[in-house]
Amino acid sequence: MVKYIMIIKRLKNLRQFTAGDDSKLKEILNPRKEKLKVSYSLAYAKVGKNKKTLRHRLKYSEVYFILKGTGVMHIDNEKKVVKAGDTIYIPPYSIQFIENKGKTSLEFLCIVDPAWEPDCEEVLE
Repeated sequence: MVKYIMIIKRLKNLRQFTAGDDSKLKEILNPRKEKLKVSYSLAYAKVGKNKKTLRHRLKYSEVYFILKGTGVMHIDNEKKVVKAGDTIYIPPYSIQFIENKGKTSLEFLCIVDPAWEPDCEEVLE
């Protein structure tokens, strides 16, 4: 039997990098990179004021949970205003991007299931 231990990660201690969609990302959990008994990955994303992510699609489903700010979520031919407290389901293979329309950074959590890996994402611009 494999023993799992409690893992606590502090967002401020995680390395930030620019993701393929041009958002600023901090990967929190990914079972492909560490010993975790979960099938999903979890990341924190940030889109600056007056910025947007690049059009992209994943072959897996994705969920955004908006923590801070206001934006417009684009999924295929739909677009909706989103704000702190909103949860957005993004179906597999959907063309997506999010625009920051607020006065501060747009910050959100991203859950990808199964866990994100480079081959699951295609940037379209």
